[in-house]
Amino acid sequence: MHPYLVALLGGIILGLASTLFMLFNGRVLGISGIFKGLIMPMKGDIQWRLSFILGMLMTGAIYFAIHPQAFDNQISRSFYAYALAGLLVGMGTAFGSGCTSGHGICGISRLSLRSTLATITFMLTGAVSVYLVQHLMGGEI
Repeated sequence: MHPYLVALLGGIILGLASTLFMLFNGRVLGISGIFKGLIMPMKGDIQWRLSFILGMLMTGAIYFAIHPQAFDNQISRSFYAYALAGLLVGMGTAFGSGCTSGHGICGISRLSLRSTLATITFMLTGAVSVYLVQHLMGGEI
């Protein structure tokens, strides 16, 4: 399957999942918020969050078993670079009160100015970070 078609199909699935989640649960499908609810749980609010996260992980594992070459990573970085990237993404979701799934998919579709600005900030920060690491630091951290 052509990579653009795979991306389009993935986008359609994400949009549908976000819409159905909002329709049936009245909640925004923000992965960082769902995960945060597992770390700082409220009574009676753990089972659906755990099921959701496990479902995502299982789906990835099944897809990997069927199509492992889809997970080939052409970019290799040190453990510290990946750890730093994860830390910065985590800080960004905390400062931005959400992630690209919550703001970018759900928030923009609800015409939220706050989510639109947050998503623009996420994307610009990502682009600047890639430029700095790739072009000014030679791809090494």
